[in-house]
Amino acid sequence: MESIQSSNEMEMPLELWGGVECTCNRVGNHHFDQMELSGHSNRADDFERFAELGIGTLRVGLLWEEYEERASWQHHDARLHTIRSIGIRPIAGLVHHGSGPRHTSLLDPAFPEKLASYAEAVAERYPWIDAYTPVNEPNTTARFSGMYGVWYPHHHSRRSYLLALLNQLKGTVLSMEAIRRVTPDAQLIQTDDLGRVSGTAELQSTWELLNLRQWLPFDLLCGRIDRHHPMFSYMRNEGIAEKEIFWFMEHPCPPTVVGANYYVTSDRYLDHRVDLYPSNLRSSEGPFVDIEAVRIRESGIVGFASVLHEAWDRYRIPVAVTEVHLGCEVEEQIRWIAAAWRSAVAARQDGVNCIAVTIWALLGSFYWNELVTTANGYYEAGVFDLTSGYPVETDLANIVRQMAAGNNPAHDALDDCGWWEHDNRICSPVAADIEEVAA
Repeated sequence: MESIQSSNEMEMPLELWGGVECTCNRVGNHHFDQMELSGHSNRADDFERFAELGIGTLRVGLLWEEYEERASWQHHDARLHTIRSIGIRPIAGLVHHGSGPRHTSLLDPAFPEKLASYAEAVAERYPWIDAYTPVNEPNTTARFSGMYGVWYPHHHSRRSYLLALLNQLKGTVLSMEAIRRVTPDAQLIQTDDLGRVSGTAELQSTWELLNLRQWLPFDLLCGRIDRHHPMFSYMRNEGIAEKEIFWFMEHPCPPTVVGANYYVTSDRYLDHRVDLYPSNLRSSEGPFVDIEAVRIRESGIVGFASVLHEAWDRYRIPVAVTEVHLGCEVEEQIRWIAAAWRSAVAARQDGVNCIAVTIWALLGSFYWNELVTTANGYYEAGVFDLTSGYPVETDLANIVRQMAAGNNPAHDALDDCGWWEHDNRICSPVAADIEEVAA
């Protein structure tokens, strides 16, 4: 597939985007709304704070659940009026780790059409918005909701995972078709977690399959999955009908930008020796342990550059790092965002058409240490710290300003490497016993 960007566009400066954590996930009958928890929903001057940092493009939650709960456009209107007046370009997100309003779910056969109806209404009301992420991280959300039982509808089967994934992706295609009837040039900024899986030699076939599966959303949107694709038999073995798979070949909707969300815990390590680990590390995927690679692999994580190269080589579609955040002290946050920025710069020098790096969780996030399943009071700051009840800049804010101006980040914290590169990061008692196998 040829790149949809011209060579002139590849020469454009690397952009710095931003985003407020806007997850609105459902656990049982309760929605956890991050924008309500942070106060962002009711604090219009946040956008001026973001613009003052130099951020010109912002991932903005125009969430379906929020609209239906309020039964009014008034809230969206006010926020978008502010955004437009100060010159920020929004990337509109419609579902973010959610399952839609209470009258639907990820397993509702009508979910795609219902989402598309909302997307069309958004486009008709705000025809000037030219970029969308109808569903954030559909693969991650489908796994957590359909196979791991963490989020609603709390299923524990591979089939439910696949049905939830296909529903979200079909909803994405239909949403973009509806949006483009109003705004023909609207862009699809499609995101997902793109961490790498490795493991013991005994599980090599398993983790190789999971590495293929991480590309499933993008392969489906690009209309790539035919009978010869390795994921075709995977889906058919779980009872997914051929017509449901081939629907995407008949309705290709390739992303304008492949958005890579990458966290220090995104890379995973699988170990078949389950008796050596606590029971809570056992995977829902099979009889093995799933542990953070950063905590067990001597070689550590693969890093941003590897992920960007792989995405670009696979699709030849412009790529962006669409979420960069680390829940840690600010010095480590500075090191992590600097690693993302430097990796993107290096990847561009290698010919990768990487267009942006996104500072995620500008206002921090809540409850993610327990996957947003309980109101445990846990908060981790972002570029702004809300501990006082009001957004206060941290040292990360000046790093953001530097990158927004096109400069490499500079700070005393960068004299040391991040904790994910130190030897003391390895905390597993069996780490010394693992046999490294190339991922």
